[in-house]
Parts: sequence; structure tokens; C-alpha cells
Amino acid sequence: MMSPAAQYHAFRTLLAKEMRRFLRIWVQTVLPSGITTALYFLIFGGLIGPRVGEMGGHDFMTYIMPGLIMMAVINNAYANVVSSFYGAKFQRSVEEMLVSPMPNYLILGGYIAGGVARGLIVGAVVTAVALFFTDIRPADPVLTVATVLLTAILFALGGFINAVYANSFDDISIVPTFVLTPLTYLGGVFYSIELLPEPWQTISLINPILYMVNAFRAGMLGSSDVPAGVAVAVMAVFIAGLTFVCLELLRRGVGLRS
Repeated sequence: MMSPAAQYHAFRTLLAKEMRRFLRIWVQTVLPSGITTALYFLIFGGLIGPRVGEMGGHDFMTYIMPGLIMMAVINNAYANVVSSFYGAKFQRSVEEMLVSPMPNYLILGGYIAGGVARGLIVGAVVTAVALFFTDIRPADPVLTVATVLLTAILFALGGFINAVYANSFDDISIVPTFVLTPLTYLGGVFYSIELLPEPWQTISLINPILYMVNAFRAGMLGSSDVPAGVAVAVMAVFIAGLTFVCLELLRRGVGLRS
């Protein structure tokens, strides 16, 4: 049984390793999201936006800004954990952690914290880029920060599950390509679901990313397609469920022990 001090040092070491991993290659992990966001603003906000007009009481460029920030946070929190933990599986270094005195929740927490750190850093970069295109004054700073943290945690957990079941490097790109990207683009990043006819408006409510984007939009702009309280509750439920699944997978050694 590890002492609290030993657990703290183990967690700090794992987190430091995760942060050095993506900061060392920041040109590949941090910079691309900033460039992509600038292109989104130039094309969708600058060229298409004036033809679309206002949406949700805001000009189109301002309206899509929260969704673009959340899209960057989601993709980077997910990508960091799935690539890092699968790399540890591939190199078989994860087995050293499993046989060490480190409890499973500490192992999970270290990887999740690394994913959250990358998501927050990239989110900050994307926000800085957005400042060149639109004025940002959060309507509810507490809701804004809480939504970013919850979203980063949720998708870091999702990346961990993907990494556990992945058997090759190709497998870690299946979920982002065929699940994450479609749900993100259909999650209200570029439009309000009020524009959709039924039954598509109701069907959109099944998409969990819709709640994250709208909770963040409520925090940033004060407007949302769904109640902010409901959105936060949905995220909390998903986090609780995915945390249980991740800890159970570690306990059983699914995909980790040969």
C-alpha cells in the first residue's frame, strides 16, 4: 500500500511525463488546432457568416466560436490519452505500472490529467486565435470553466477506453474518424438545432456533444439550445459511467495482460 506522499509523487511523475510528451512536439500537437481554427473563422465566419446573418441573437462568427473551441478541446483530450496509453501498451511499459504498487485509480488519473492538460492548453491557444476575429466576454465564467473541464475529462476517459481495446495503431483512429468527428459536426457547432425540422431536432438531443457545446455556449454567450443545468448533469453522468468502466477494465486487465 502506497503512502499518500508516494501516491502524490507517482501521480505527479506520470502527469509530468504526459505533459512533456505532447509539449515536446507542440508543433504537431498544439499548433495545428490554432491554424485550423483560424481557417474556420476565415471561411465560415468571414466569408459565409455575412450571408447567414444572425444566429441565436449573435453574428455567425461569434455564434460558432464556442463550438470551435470545444471541438479543439474534445479532439485533443481524446487524442492525447488514446495515443499515449496505446503507446504504453505497444511498448509493454504499461505492465510495469500494473505490477507496481500504484493503484488503478492513480494510473487512470495520471493519463486523464495529461489529456485534460493538453485539451486546456489547446483550448487556450484556440481562444487566443478567436480573439483576433471576435470579442469574447464570458457571460458565466464559472459555467464556462466547468464545461471545459468536464468535457476534457469525459473525452480523455473515452480515449482511454479506445486505447484499451485497440490492437493496432489503426484501431486508435477508427473511433475519432467514424464516431467522434460526425458527432462533433452534428453537435451544433455551426448551427442551432432550432433550424432543424422534426424529427431531426429531437434526434439531435441524443448526441452528447450537443450538450457540451451548448453548455459552453451558454457560459460564453448566454444562449443555448438546451438548459445549462441539464447539459452539466449529462456530462457528469457520462463521466461517472466511463470512470467506472475504465477502472473495471484496469482491474480485469482487459487488453493489457498477455
